[in-house]
Amino acid sequence: MTGSASISGLASGLDTATIIEQFMQLEAVPQNRLKTRLSADQTAVTFLQTLNTKLSALATKAGDLTRPTAWSSVTSSSSEPKVTVTTASGASPGSFSLTVGQTALTHRSEHASAVGLDDAGTVPTSIRLDRLDGTAPVDLTTDGTLRGLVAAVNDPANATGLRATAVRVGPDSYRLLVESTDTGAATDFTLTAAADGSALLGGTTVRAGRDAQVTLGDTIVATSATNTFADLVPGVTVTLAPGTASGTTSEVTLARDPGALAASVKALVDAVNTALSDIDAQTRTDAGTKRTSLTSDSGLRSLRSQLQSTAFPGDGTSLSDLGIQTDRYGRLVFDETAFRAAYDADPALVQTRMTTSGTGFAARVAEVATAASNKADGTLTTSITGRNDAIKRLNDTITSWDLRLELRRTALTRQFTALETALSQMNSQSSWLAGQINSLSSGSGS
Repeated sequence: MTGSASISGLASGLDTATIIEQFMQLEAVPQNRLKTRLSADQTAVTFLQTLNTKLSALATKAGDLTRPTAWSSVTSSSSEPKVTVTTASGASPGSFSLTVGQTALTHRSEHASAVGLDDAGTVPTSIRLDRLDGTAPVDLTTDGTLRGLVAAVNDPANATGLRATAVRVGPDSYRLLVESTDTGAATDFTLTAAADGSALLGGTTVRAGRDAQVTLGDTIVATSATNTFADLVPGVTVTLAPGTASGTTSEVTLARDPGALAASVKALVDAVNTALSDIDAQTRTDAGTKRTSLTSDSGLRSLRSQLQSTAFPGDGTSLSDLGIQTDRYGRLVFDETAFRAAYDADPALVQTRMTTSGTGFAARVAEVATAASNKADGTLTTSITGRNDAIKRLNDTITSWDLRLELRRTALTRQFTALETALSQMNSQSSWLAGQINSLSSGSGS
């Protein structure tokens, strides 16, 4: 510590260092109270920030559930396993019959002549690839062998869009098979000698690429370069298994998906209950429960009441027939069976009662959560800002107390040091006087 050096108990026999420390403990009581308050406020801010994050996520979750797309979820089924159907946003309930005309195929060339894999001169050193799609032909360089041609076609740097295979048909005898990597009628190509356009390896047997084709109903024909028909109808994608026979028919059914909706509503109820539990843990005043700096926070209690009240539309009605109500502990309860029964009976009415601004459950949750967590003026945001300002002031005050206590310790150290010095001097004087008296007594007796 700074200040004067002390001589602890040298003259007085007192443990002055301990006495000073005890005095300092008393002097530091106000600062310790400030530190306790600071710790409580910091803990409160941490909780409020966590709750604010959860409320922001809750606002997003509830807002998503108020959008029409959340209520247009449908599930799909196909009577034919080789015809798969998936749905996305925008799909509507309905059904249609689908007949497969043909599946998509790659363009394939099988070359006639069998040659040795490494026989030099069996193919030209420059091969022309023409994709027949209007783009400029590409010349591929080989080493004059079948192996070199296969490598040139398959080289990723050449980006041919083809895959070549040397098929062994006998001892050191191979035929060339080349196939487009994609399917569709537009994948056709030719491979010829770049010098004169002549055929390679005895000419080719060609299987032309083709598009997949399906018929909806009796006369509506759709085609696709692949076996997948994206958005065949809005929000519905159909995929054919490779090799599906022509004439295969599938009955496709698109039905509302109450299960997905029920899961979304349950997730929203669970998120509300999580927020309620978090608030309860900080504001509970039960006997034996440790109080926190937020126990009496009126803002949190108001927020809890608002979240709980979302289960009541405020127009004199109840959401119990939709499976949403509160229990005796003030938590929300969701009955999926009741919700699905109500939805099956009248989907539009359930949607209205869940999404209407001011009265709909999801809409009310979104409004409450947004009002609490808004980055500009949310009640939680404002509370966090206010407490952070208070924390800054407390830190400044605690710092000033550090200086004050340091000065007080220095003063006490000087006082006790002066006391020890004075006592030491007095002891010295007393010893001197005693010596003088003793000497006088000895002189008188002689």
